[in-house]
Amino acid sequence: MGEAAEENMDAVQRRLMFDDECILVDKEDHVIGHDSKYNCHLMEKIESENLLHRAFSVFLFNTKYELLLQQRSATKVTFPLVWTNTCCSHPLYRESELIEENTLGVKNAAQRKLYDELGIVAEDVPVDEFVPLGRILYKAPSDGKWGEHELDYLVFIVGDVTLHPNPEEVDDIRYVNKEQLKEIVRKADAGEDGIKLSPWFRLVVDNFLFKWWNKVENNTLAAAVNMKIHNLT
Repeated sequence: MGEAAEENMDAVQRRLMFDDECILVDKEDHVIGHDSKYNCHLMEKIESENLLHRAFSVFLFNTKYELLLQQRSATKVTFPLVWTNTCCSHPLYRESELIEENTLGVKNAAQRKLYDELGIVAEDVPVDEFVPLGRILYKAPSDGKWGEHELDYLVFIVGDVTLHPNPEEVDDIRYVNKEQLKEIVRKADAGEDGIKLSPWFRLVVDNFLFKWWNKVENNTLAAAVNMKIHNLT
């Protein structure tokens, strides 16, 4: 990426791109190193070095079993202004987020980013209430320069929270029921209202979300846990 393009990058997003160190893993999710968020999202690096990093996607439901969606901010480097699940980010290469036992590192990262992006305080999303349901492996270009290659933990949590979205991260939010989400998907497919969905969210919608949503409503979510890695590349 040229210097001019870097200068045009939003200052907050640029700082995160260079300061945050993602966790590099192999396809079996074994930690093999770390690299900057910047390098981990350059398609050139992803393709030439097969960089794969650990990620998480949080699906937060209120007690009416509506799913909170966010529209990513216009300043995001990857997938700006697309609609996606509640919160999507990366555990960082730091002690608290590398803990493998009970997927505590991922849960700690999820709690951190729910606060950073949506202003949800830790007391509203205790780490022991996060339920990781599975993992997906996927690759998706965002534009000519940027993309994702992630081993993504899919994490559910149910609770009523107070929201204070961070405009640097989030452009809009909305709670949806199943039928409203199906209509959003239809509009995205039809190119209506300019709605676009993130590729990882669409993979989860197409493969898992509605059957897991039923388990949320029936309070049988724990029975759905299967940490097998689904290769969706």
